[in-house]
Amino acid sequence: MTRQWTEIIEREGDDYVVLCPELDIASQGATVTEARENLKEALELFFETASATEIEHRLHEEMY
Repeated sequence: MTRQWTEIIEREGDDYVVLCPELDIASQGATVTEARENLKEALELFFETASATEIEHRLHEEMY
C-alpha cells in the first residue's frame, strides 16, 4: 500500500523549502521540483533508517 504525504512549499529567498508536516521532515532546493525531489529522498532515507517506534512517535495522523 502506498501512502500519500502532504507537501508545504514556501519560497525562502532564492530557494524553496518543502515540509512534510505529518512527519516534520523538511528539505530545500533551488526550484520547486528540486525541493520536492530532495524531500522525497529525505523521506526515503528516514523510512530506511528509522525504527518503528520513531516512525510512530513522529507521525501526526490528524492534520488540519
